[in-house]
Amino acid sequence: MSLLLGVFSAFCLLGAAQGQDMPYEDYMAQLRACPRECHCPRHFPNAVYCDNRGLKHIPKIPPHTLYLYLQNNLVEALSTEALINATQLRWLNINRNRVTDEGVEAGALGAMSQLLHLYMSDNLLTSVPAGLPHSLEQLQLSRNRISKIPAGVFSGMGQLNLLDLQGNKLLDDAVMEGSLKGLDGLVQMNLAKNQLSSMPTGLPPSTTQLFLDGNAIEKIPSEYFKGLPKVAFLRLNRNKLSNGGVPANVFNMSSILELQLSHNQLTEVPFIARGLEHLYLDHNRIKSLNGSNFCPVSTEALEDYANDSAPKLRYLRLDGNDIPPPIPRDVVTCFRLLRSIVI
Repeated sequence: MSLLLGVFSAFCLLGAAQGQDMPYEDYMAQLRACPRECHCPRHFPNAVYCDNRGLKHIPKIPPHTLYLYLQNNLVEALSTEALINATQLRWLNINRNRVTDEGVEAGALGAMSQLLHLYMSDNLLTSVPAGLPHSLEQLQLSRNRISKIPAGVFSGMGQLNLLDLQGNKLLDDAVMEGSLKGLDGLVQMNLAKNQLSSMPTGLPPSTTQLFLDGNAIEKIPSEYFKGLPKVAFLRLNRNKLSNGGVPANVFNMSSILELQLSHNQLTEVPFIARGLEHLYLDHNRIKSLNGSNFCPVSTEALEDYANDSAPKLRYLRLDGNDIPPPIPRDVVTCFRLLRSIVI
């Protein structure tokens, strides 16, 4: 019986190794090298779970680790010694620790040449760390103390498609063309809850999702979005925008699908693009609606029901203003695809 159990156990281990596309020898070496402070599941040996352990230092990582979870600890440093074997790492989560600028040792990040996702939110960084792997696709640095983006720090990082810097201390002069150079493939940029008073400059033309909520932006330059031809999702909630700071056609972009302007100081609905589908204007100072002022097509075009130029707006939020009911007929006439109006 004991012999049968031994054979069965070996068969199970071999099956698990094959399921992970690992040679059996590598599979066993990975399990043996698992740090005692961490957990390495037999059915998923490429993942090392060291989260929520009260760790002050990163334990030495096994050589075949692809996913490393270190969140919710007390780690202060990313050392090259601890990560010397992490050359195959694809995913590193070190959120909610105590990592400082000085704690990121030179070469510690760059050695992870296959890393795709790096999560370093809720730490003590004051600057975007240097020496980031050029392979990165997502970088999350939210809720640190970052006030500086060193020039050239993103050089060669054309694979990065998501950069999350929300909840930091970035001023206008920190987000400029030189600081963002190299992000040729960026899709989502999150700069919400910083200390910006103007629209950030130097954003890559590839930017599709731009989040600027919770800053102190008062004005949008009239030509601002000509350098951002792909913006489809724009969030400017909780800023200081008034109608004087919003030029007449600034949001008339062919690419835009969703525009959020909640909790600002607008007194009128801005002119919008024909293709816009979702518009958030709640909690402003709007007192009336005039469809002819912000309808993006002419009356003649509206008369042609088969015309593809009909406005695409489907959702309109206006609550938290001083707009008396009912909704004016010209608004309903213009935006015939509207399915929901919150007022």
